[in-house]
Amino acid sequence: MTNRPIYDITPFTMLDYPNHLATIFWFAGCKMRCLYCYNRDIVFGEGKMSIDEALSFLDSRKGLLEGVVLSGGDASLYDGLADFCQEIKERGFKIKLDTNGINFKKVYELVEGRLVDYIALDYKAPKEKHYAITKDRHFHLFSKTLDYLIEQKFPFEVRTTIHSDLIRVEEINRIIKDLVKREYKGIYYLQPFVYVENTIGRVTKEKSSFDNSRLLEGVDVVWR
Repeated sequence: MTNRPIYDITPFTMLDYPNHLATIFWFAGCKMRCLYCYNRDIVFGEGKMSIDEALSFLDSRKGLLEGVVLSGGDASLYDGLADFCQEIKERGFKIKLDTNGINFKKVYELVEGRLVDYIALDYKAPKEKHYAITKDRHFHLFSKTLDYLIEQKFPFEVRTTIHSDLIRVEEINRIIKDLVKREYKGIYYLQPFVYVENTIGRVTKEKSSFDNSRLLEGVDVVWR
């Protein structure tokens, strides 16, 4: 990755880091090609901002913000992420990482080094449909990350984006069964697909509806 890994900054958010006022750093690049992804420019684009510029921005927000969200794209692709997180922590900010979980080594490095405070882990689809949705063949690495976070009792959430023509209720129920089997105790967030014309998979607006009444119990399911 280049020395300008950050595609853009959202200066202020009250929604993306639970209970914290935060900024979002959007990292360019991602190994997945999720059909419904609307961050096409970030996934395929190049970074525009250096780490030093990002840190200068944080210096100007001391006392105004509490946290930093590392999103993308996929922030875990950046080789220097641990050092960047150390710089952020030294400035007194909490850190949330948004990740698809397939870079287990990076997640492990951040958690073991106490360089991240909260993680949002994307459970894209059940194992048998993971490739169809993401065009990625590394479900086993996502699975390893999920198990690790559960075993460590690390503060994290699991979330899935719902396009009702791509992910059916039956498939979400398979995810719920899997989370129960793994003894996941956190909230499972369902995020409705937001239609834009330029999604990676050029998906259309949903033709069917999602029947919440058919969702299984076992984990705390919340719609965002």
